[in-house]
Amino acid sequence: MSPLCSVDFLVTKRKVSEAMTALVESDLVAVEIEVRGDVDVADYTAHLARTPQRCGIAGIAGIDSITDADGSARDTDGGTASSVALAFPVERSWSYAAALVSQSAPGVVRIEADAVAEDVHATVAQACRILSLDVDGTGFPSVLARDPVLARRVRAGPGLRPVLFGSAYEAACWAVVCHRLRVSQADALVRHIAERRGRRLRIGGREVVCFPAPGDLGDLDSSYRLSAVKRKRLAAVAEAGVEGVLDAARLRRLPIGTALEEVRRLPGIGPFSAELVVGRGAGHPDLFPRAESHLTTALRRHYDTDEPGLAAVADRWRPYRGWGAFFFREVTIDEQ
Repeated sequence: MSPLCSVDFLVTKRKVSEAMTALVESDLVAVEIEVRGDVDVADYTAHLARTPQRCGIAGIAGIDSITDADGSARDTDGGTASSVALAFPVERSWSYAAALVSQSAPGVVRIEADAVAEDVHATVAQACRILSLDVDGTGFPSVLARDPVLARRVRAGPGLRPVLFGSAYEAACWAVVCHRLRVSQADALVRHIAERRGRRLRIGGREVVCFPAPGDLGDLDSSYRLSAVKRKRLAAVAEAGVEGVLDAARLRRLPIGTALEEVRRLPGIGPFSAELVVGRGAGHPDLFPRAESHLTTALRRHYDTDEPGLAAVADRWRPYRGWGAFFFREVTIDEQ
């Protein structure tokens, strides 16, 4: 059974309608989302603090106390909750939006969306997808019970879920830029594009730079330090974004193999890039990235196994193979 599930709004239709009406004046609406399975926003902020800064996302650590001028610590009134600030172009309309995600109760997150009224639901849904909150994670503990090696990595942040790109379109652009470059080089080039062509949005007291919508990416010149081939491929990806080829919801509905085949039709998108777009862009939770050589090498080492053994390891993670890959790719632990 697929763990994908729809977003549950823990507010009545009337309250949603009222909130969206008020949006005309305030440009901000808050909803609460029930998440199926373990989640802790504080684990997200801790993870983001340990990883290189990316476009469109920023962790805001909670504060339990403040230091007065004399150096003494004083508790704040209830403290401030950890939160994650997001900024992205909303898929399909490609208008810009921001969202602030915090935790209001165990298993319940609060999302404050700054978006045009007609894009509020899409903004909330996209924010949930970026943080994998729209996946039913109630079966993940069973996977961990079968695999103590994976469980040891998840234990470092049990409320953390995979953190994805802002959209499949953005993931495809990153993949094009990253070709034959180190990840750090690609991140710097993508951020350069975002700072010049994207938007700076403010939410939760933080300014977040987001990647440009397809229509704003435009034709890049040589000042972006990309080859002519890569600039041409980015233009093709932007066109695919406008045409809906990279629509995340559509890609998720397709069988994984079919989704990968469709994405590979884009120029410059090979096996590695296609898996990245479908798994880390569209957010399919059960896609195991077989073409990600650094990951598969690490897994063979951790499990002391060969290629057939690696396939057996991945099979134990079903239907969360993408989640297992995330924890080995992006979560570091003390191996002692």
